[in-house]
Amino acid sequence: MTDAALIEHISSLPHARANFKQLVREYGAKGTERSELEAALARLTARGDLLELRSGHYAVTARSREFAVGRLHMHKDGYGFLISERPVQGITGDVFIPPESAERAMHGDRVVVRIARIEADGRADGEIVKVLKRAHPTVVGEFRVGRRGCYVVPHDERIRQWIDIPEGMEFPPAGTPVDRIGVTPPAVSSLEELAGMVVNVELLEYPEPGTAPAGRVIEILGRPGDFGVDVEIVIRKHHLPHQFPPEVVEQAEAIPGAIGAREVAGRRDFRALDIVTIDGETARDFDDAVWVDRLANGHYALHVHIADVSHYVLPGTPIDAEARLRGTSVYFPDRAVPMLPFALSTGICSLNPQVDRLVLSALLEIDHQGEVVSQTFTPGVIRSVERMTYTAVHGLLEGDAGLRDRYRPLVERFALMQELSLILNRKRVRRGSIDFDLPEPLIEFDQFGAMTGVTRAPRNIAHRLIEEFMLAANEAVAAHLENSGNASIYRIHEKPDAKRVIEFEEVAAHFGYSLGVGAIPVQRFGLTDRRRDGTKRHRNIELAGSDLNISSRHYQRLVAKLEGKPEERILNYLMLRSLKQARYSTENAGHFALAAKTYTHFTSPIRRYPDLMIHRLLRGLLESRAMPAESELSPIAGECSQSERRAAEAERELVEWKKVQFMAGRVGEDFDALVISTAKYGLFVELSELFIEGLVPIDTLPGDQYTYQENVRKIVGRRTRREFSIGDRVRVLLDRVDAVERKLQFSILEDERDSSRAKRPAAHSRRRIPHGPGKRPR
Repeated sequence: MTDAALIEHISSLPHARANFKQLVREYGAKGTERSELEAALARLTARGDLLELRSGHYAVTARSREFAVGRLHMHKDGYGFLISERPVQGITGDVFIPPESAERAMHGDRVVVRIARIEADGRADGEIVKVLKRAHPTVVGEFRVGRRGCYVVPHDERIRQWIDIPEGMEFPPAGTPVDRIGVTPPAVSSLEELAGMVVNVELLEYPEPGTAPAGRVIEILGRPGDFGVDVEIVIRKHHLPHQFPPEVVEQAEAIPGAIGAREVAGRRDFRALDIVTIDGETARDFDDAVWVDRLANGHYALHVHIADVSHYVLPGTPIDAEARLRGTSVYFPDRAVPMLPFALSTGICSLNPQVDRLVLSALLEIDHQGEVVSQTFTPGVIRSVERMTYTAVHGLLEGDAGLRDRYRPLVERFALMQELSLILNRKRVRRGSIDFDLPEPLIEFDQFGAMTGVTRAPRNIAHRLIEEFMLAANEAVAAHLENSGNASIYRIHEKPDAKRVIEFEEVAAHFGYSLGVGAIPVQRFGLTDRRRDGTKRHRNIELAGSDLNISSRHYQRLVAKLEGKPEERILNYLMLRSLKQARYSTENAGHFALAAKTYTHFTSPIRRYPDLMIHRLLRGLLESRAMPAESELSPIAGECSQSERRAAEAERELVEWKKVQFMAGRVGEDFDALVISTAKYGLFVELSELFIEGLVPIDTLPGDQYTYQENVRKIVGRRTRREFSIGDRVRVLLDRVDAVERKLQFSILEDERDSSRAKRPAAHSRRRIPHGPGKRPR
C-alpha cells in the first residue's frame, strides 16, 4: 500500500473522509498490514496530506474546503496570513489569521488552518488548529536582563514572542565550536557584558497561548553595530547552513587537485580549442566556458562547456548531502556562503584558465534563424585559454585598441559570438520572450567593508552574449531530457494570476496603457456558511477566473511600447511584480517569461543543486543507467525552490540593511524620487539615483488632509483634491532613519509658490514641509 494509493482511496469516499476502523475493514488489514496502515496514516497526517479531525477520523486536505495547509506569514502587529500550499475554492489571496490564533505558532511555521469565514470578495479568515513543522530551531536576537530573568528579543520583528532564557543557560556550553564566516566572536564573562549583545538561541520550548517560548544561548555574535555582525545575523535569521561538517571538508580535501589520465579516458578532448570563460571581475568560481565557430554550411557551432561537478559529487556522499541541504550558494555584497567547499568550488571544479578541467558539454548547431538543427551532449575535457571579464569583452567588441591588441587571437571569435548572440536574441523576441531590462543596484564598498554608494549594475553586450548561450544550452538539455520520456526537474514559470493582472491593468489605465488582454473571465462559487446557532446561509461568490487568456506577448508588446517613455520605469516594475515567481518542478509547465515550452537549469552546478541533479540525469541518459522516478525528484525540486527563496530573501535583507546604514549619515538631505506604491498610511518612494526605498507618511503630506482611495490607488487631498499617484516624480527630504526596523522616513519638498500642485521644486525656493503637532510617526 503506497501513500498515494491511500490518499486516492480516501478521496473516493463521501466527503473524502474515513475513519481508521473503516479503512481496516475495507483493506482487510491484519497484523503487519494493520501496523503499516497506522504508520501510513501517521506519516500522511504529519505531512499535512491528511487531517485527523478527531481521534481516528481522517479527511484529505486537498479535497477540503474547511481546512488548508501552508506557511504562516506573520506581521509585526501580531496577526498573520496563511500562504496555502494548494488553492482553496472560493478564496482569493491568503487567509487572515487573527492575533489570538496566531500566537500559538511562529512566523514561517507550517500549519493547518480551519477556514472560519469567506467574504464575498474571496477574502478569508481562519484559525490555526495544528502546527505541522516548526520553521525555527534557533532564533537570533538581542540578549536582555530583566527583573524577572533574562530573555532574548528576536531580531525578526515577525517573531512576536520574546524567548525566556532559564538560569544557567545564558552562555554557550564550554567547548562549543565557533561558527563564523566573517568576524571574531567577542569574549564575554558576565551577564552585564552580555546585556545588549546579539546572540543565537536554540529553542527548547515553543510558544503556546499564554506561554512564552524558552531557549538556551548557543552563540554570542557581538554588539549590534559591530563590523560584520549584520552578515552573521542574516545568516542565522534565515537558517543558512554556513559551516561545512568535518566529514565534508575531509572528503573535499581528499579529491586530487589535478586531473589524471584515467579521468580523461573516454571523454571528448576539447583542449586544442581556444575556449574562454566570461565572468565578472570579482568571480572566483567559473561554471561555464564557451566557444563559437562557423561551419562549412554557414551554420554556427556553439559549444557550452559546464563544470562536471557530478564527477566529483556523488549521490549519498557527505558533500552531496550538504549540497542538497544548502540548495544554492548565497551571495552577499562583500562575501559568499558557497554550496560546495572551496576545494571544489574554486578549485578542481572551477574552469580556471590554463589548466585541464572535466566538463559536461552541450554542442549545438544553430542556423541563421537561431534554431537548433542538431545537438550532442558529451562528457569532455577542456583547457580554458583565457579568464575573460564582461568589461574586457565589451571593450574589445566596442573597438578598444588596447584590448583588441592584447586579445588579438580571440578578436574574430568574440565577433562571431556577438553575431550568434544577436541571432539567438531575435529568435527569443519573435516567440514572445520578455526582457524588462530593469536597473539592478550594485553596492560599492571601501577597503574596510563600509558601504560608499549604490550604482546601477552594468549590463552590456558581453552579459547578453553569455545569457543567450546559457539559455540556449538550458533549453536544449531540458528538451532532450523531456523527449527521453524519463522524469526530470524543470525550471517553470507559470502564467500570472488573473487578480494580479487586474491590479496591474487598473494602474496602467491611469497612464493610458493596457496589456490588451480583453475581458477578465469570472468564476462563480456557491458557499454555505454554518452559523453557531446551527442555521445555514447560502451565498454566491464571484472571483477572477483562472483561465485568463494571456501570453508573454502581451507583456512584450507593452514593454516595447513603453521604451523611452517617462513611465517606462514604474510600469516595467509593476509588470514584473504581477508575474509569478519561477520555481523547480517535475511537472513541465513551460516558462512564461522566456516563452519557452521546456526549460531547466543546467549551466551552474557549482552554485545550484538543481543543475547538479540535471547533470546526473543527463549523464545517466548518456550512459543508459537506471533513471530516478518522479517520486524521488519531486521532493528535491520543492526543497530547491525553498532554498532559492531563502537565499534571495537573505541577500535582499542584507542589501537593504546596508542601504539603511549608508543613509544614516544623510538625514536632512533631499533627493529625486519615484512613487512606486501607495497605501492608506502613505507613499512608498524609490530614490532615483540610489535605488533606495522609504515611506512618506500620509499625515506628513503638505497643505491638506489626505485620504487613500483604494479603488484608484491614489492619495487625495480632501480640500485641494491634490493627488499623489504611482509613477509620480517627487522631491523628498530624508527625515528619519530607524536603525532598529531598518526603515527610512521621508517628507515631501515642494515649491513654496505653489503648494497646491505637484510641481518639480525650484532649487532656490524649496522648503521643508514641517510635521504638524503630534503627527510624527513613532
